[in-house]
Amino acid sequence: MENKLNDFFSENNFDFQEPHSGHLERFERKLNQPQKKNKTSWKWLSVAASVVLVLGFWLGSNHKQQQMDLADVSPKMEEVQNYFVSTIHQELKDLEKNRSLETETIIEEALEQLEELEDNYKTFVKELNTDGNTRKIINAMIRNYQQRLEVLENVLLQIEEIKNPNLKNNEIYI
Repeated sequence: MENKLNDFFSENNFDFQEPHSGHLERFERKLNQPQKKNKTSWKWLSVAASVVLVLGFWLGSNHKQQQMDLADVSPKMEEVQNYFVSTIHQELKDLEKNRSLETETIIEEALEQLEELEDNYKTFVKELNTDGNTRKIINAMIRNYQQRLEVLENVLLQIEEIKNPNLKNNEIYI
Protein backbone atom coordinates (compact mmCIF):
# COMPACT_ATOMS: atom_id res chain seq x y z
CA MET A 1 0.00 0.00 0.00
CA GLU A 2 2.80 2.36 0.91
CA ASN A 3 4.50 1.54 -2.38
CA LYS A 4 1.36 2.52 -4.35
CA LEU A 5 1.18 5.79 -2.52
CA ASN A 6 4.81 6.59 -3.26
CA ASP A 7 4.27 5.65 -6.91
CA PHE A 8 1.30 7.95 -7.11
CA PHE A 9 3.20 10.95 -5.77
CA SER A 10 6.26 10.25 -7.87
CA GLU A 11 4.27 9.88 -11.11
CA ASN A 12 2.24 13.08 -10.66
CA ASN A 13 3.82 16.49 -10.62
CA PHE A 14 2.43 18.35 -7.66
CA ASP A 15 3.33 21.93 -6.99
CA PHE A 16 5.09 21.92 -3.63
CA GLN A 17 6.55 25.39 -3.95
CA GLU A 18 5.58 28.07 -1.52
CA PRO A 19 3.74 31.12 -2.88
CA HIS A 20 5.72 34.31 -3.43
CA SER A 21 6.24 36.58 -0.52
CA GLY A 22 3.31 38.86 0.23
CA HIS A 23 0.82 36.43 -1.26
CA LEU A 24 -1.38 36.36 1.85
CA GLU A 25 -1.50 40.17 2.08
CA ARG A 26 -2.43 40.53 -1.59
CA PHE A 27 -5.13 37.90 -1.18
CA GLU A 28 -6.60 39.64 1.89
CA ARG A 29 -6.48 43.02 0.13
CA LYS A 30 -8.44 41.61 -2.80
CA LEU A 31 -10.99 40.10 -0.42
CA ASN A 32 -11.46 43.39 1.39
CA GLN A 33 -11.83 45.50 -1.75
CA PRO A 34 -15.37 46.66 -2.40
CA GLN A 35 -17.00 44.60 -5.09
CA LYS A 36 -17.54 46.29 -8.42
CA LYS A 37 -21.23 46.01 -9.05
CA ASN A 38 -22.47 45.51 -12.53
CA LYS A 39 -24.66 48.55 -12.86
CA THR A 40 -27.39 47.22 -15.07
CA SER A 41 -30.09 49.75 -15.44
CA TRP A 42 -32.85 48.09 -13.45
CA LYS A 43 -35.07 51.08 -14.12
CA TRP A 44 -35.09 50.33 -17.83
CA LEU A 45 -35.75 46.66 -17.21
CA SER A 46 -38.66 47.45 -14.89
CA VAL A 47 -40.12 49.90 -17.42
CA ALA A 48 -39.81 47.29 -20.17
CA ALA A 49 -41.44 44.63 -17.97
CA SER A 50 -44.29 47.02 -17.16
CA VAL A 51 -44.86 47.77 -20.83
CA VAL A 52 -44.94 44.05 -21.63
CA LEU A 53 -47.45 43.41 -18.81
CA VAL A 54 -49.74 46.23 -19.86
CA LEU A 55 -49.59 45.11 -23.47
CA GLY A 56 -50.36 41.52 -22.43
CA PHE A 57 -53.37 42.56 -20.35
CA TRP A 58 -54.65 44.77 -23.13
CA LEU A 59 -54.35 42.02 -25.73
CA GLY A 60 -55.94 39.51 -23.36
CA SER A 61 -58.90 41.76 -22.60
CA ASN A 62 -59.46 42.50 -26.30
CA HIS A 63 -59.37 38.81 -27.10
CA LYS A 64 -61.83 38.04 -24.32
CA GLN A 65 -64.22 40.77 -25.43
CA GLN A 66 -64.37 39.32 -28.92
CA GLN A 67 -65.37 35.86 -27.67
CA MET A 68 -69.08 35.24 -27.42
CA ASP A 69 -70.48 33.08 -24.64
CA LEU A 70 -73.90 31.63 -23.86
CA ALA A 71 -74.78 34.74 -21.83
CA ASP A 72 -74.14 36.89 -24.92
CA VAL A 73 -76.81 35.16 -26.99
CA SER A 74 -79.81 36.64 -25.19
CA PRO A 75 -80.89 37.86 -21.76
CA LYS A 76 -82.74 34.57 -21.20
CA MET A 77 -79.59 32.57 -21.94
CA GLU A 78 -77.70 34.81 -19.54
CA GLU A 79 -80.17 33.83 -16.82
CA VAL A 80 -79.74 30.16 -17.69
CA GLN A 81 -75.96 30.43 -17.60
CA ASN A 82 -75.99 32.32 -14.30
CA TYR A 83 -78.28 29.69 -12.77
CA PHE A 84 -76.05 26.82 -13.85
CA VAL A 85 -72.81 28.53 -12.86
CA SER A 86 -74.07 29.47 -9.38
CA THR A 87 -75.55 25.99 -8.81
CA ILE A 88 -72.34 24.29 -9.95
CA HIS A 89 -70.27 26.52 -7.65
CA GLN A 90 -72.54 25.67 -4.72
CA GLU A 91 -72.29 21.95 -5.47
CA LEU A 92 -68.49 22.23 -5.68
CA LYS A 93 -68.43 23.90 -2.27
CA ASP A 94 -70.53 21.04 -0.86
CA LEU A 95 -68.17 18.58 -2.49
CA GLU A 96 -65.14 20.21 -0.88
CA LYS A 97 -66.83 20.22 2.52
CA ASN A 98 -67.25 16.44 2.25
CA ARG A 99 -63.68 15.74 1.20
CA SER A 100 -62.07 13.03 3.31
CA LEU A 101 -59.81 10.02 2.87
CA GLU A 102 -62.77 7.77 2.02
CA THR A 103 -64.16 10.18 -0.57
CA GLU A 104 -60.92 11.43 -2.11
CA THR A 105 -60.88 9.07 -5.11
CA ILE A 106 -64.54 9.69 -5.95
CA ILE A 107 -64.06 13.45 -5.76
CA GLU A 108 -60.92 13.38 -7.90
CA GLU A 109 -62.67 11.29 -10.56
CA ALA A 110 -65.58 13.73 -10.57
CA LEU A 111 -63.24 16.70 -10.92
CA GLU A 112 -61.57 15.01 -13.90
CA GLN A 113 -64.98 14.54 -15.52
CA LEU A 114 -65.78 18.18 -14.86
CA GLU A 115 -62.51 19.21 -16.52
CA GLU A 116 -63.42 17.17 -19.59
CA LEU A 117 -66.83 18.82 -19.70
CA GLU A 118 -65.19 22.22 -19.31
CA ASP A 119 -62.91 21.45 -22.27
CA ASN A 120 -65.96 20.42 -24.30
CA TYR A 121 -67.66 23.67 -23.33
CA LYS A 122 -64.67 25.64 -24.57
CA THR A 123 -64.97 23.95 -27.95
CA PHE A 124 -68.68 24.89 -28.00
CA VAL A 125 -67.71 28.51 -27.30
CA LYS A 126 -65.27 28.40 -30.22
CA GLU A 127 -67.98 26.94 -32.46
CA LEU A 128 -70.41 29.62 -31.27
CA ASN A 129 -67.89 32.29 -32.25
CA THR A 130 -67.18 30.80 -35.67
CA ASP A 131 -70.60 29.47 -36.70
CA GLY A 132 -72.81 32.00 -34.97
CA ASN A 133 -75.51 31.29 -32.42
CA THR A 134 -77.05 28.20 -33.87
CA ARG A 135 -79.67 26.38 -31.85
CA LYS A 136 -77.64 23.16 -31.95
CA ILE A 137 -74.60 24.75 -30.28
CA ILE A 138 -76.72 26.52 -27.65
CA ASN A 139 -78.48 23.26 -26.78
CA ALA A 140 -75.12 21.48 -26.53
CA MET A 141 -73.86 24.18 -24.15
CA ILE A 142 -76.93 23.83 -21.94
CA ARG A 143 -76.61 20.03 -21.99
CA ASN A 144 -72.98 20.44 -20.94
CA TYR A 145 -74.04 22.44 -17.88
CA GLN A 146 -76.69 19.82 -17.08
CA GLN A 147 -74.11 17.04 -17.32
CA ARG A 148 -71.83 18.88 -14.92
CA LEU A 149 -74.65 19.16 -12.41
CA GLU A 150 -75.50 15.48 -12.82
CA VAL A 151 -71.88 14.50 -12.15
CA LEU A 152 -71.80 16.62 -9.01
CA GLU A 153 -75.15 15.36 -7.74
CA ASN A 154 -74.16 11.73 -8.32
CA VAL A 155 -70.91 12.21 -6.45
CA LEU A 156 -72.69 13.88 -3.54
CA LEU A 157 -75.11 10.93 -3.39
CA GLN A 158 -72.20 8.48 -3.39
CA ILE A 159 -70.53 10.44 -0.61
CA GLU A 160 -73.73 10.38 1.40
CA GLU A 161 -73.89 6.59 0.98
CA ILE A 162 -70.28 6.28 2.13
CA LYS A 163 -70.92 8.43 5.19
CA ASN A 164 -74.20 6.72 6.06
CA PRO A 165 -74.01 3.11 4.84
CA ASN A 166 -77.33 2.24 6.53
CA LEU A 167 -79.10 4.90 4.52
CA LYS A 168 -80.09 3.28 1.25
CA ASN A 169 -83.18 3.98 -0.81
CA ASN A 170 -84.34 6.42 1.88
CA GLU A 171 -84.61 3.59 4.40
CA ILE A 172 -82.93 3.37 7.74
CA TYR A 173 -82.00 -0.07 9.01
CA ILE A 174 -81.95 -0.47 12.74
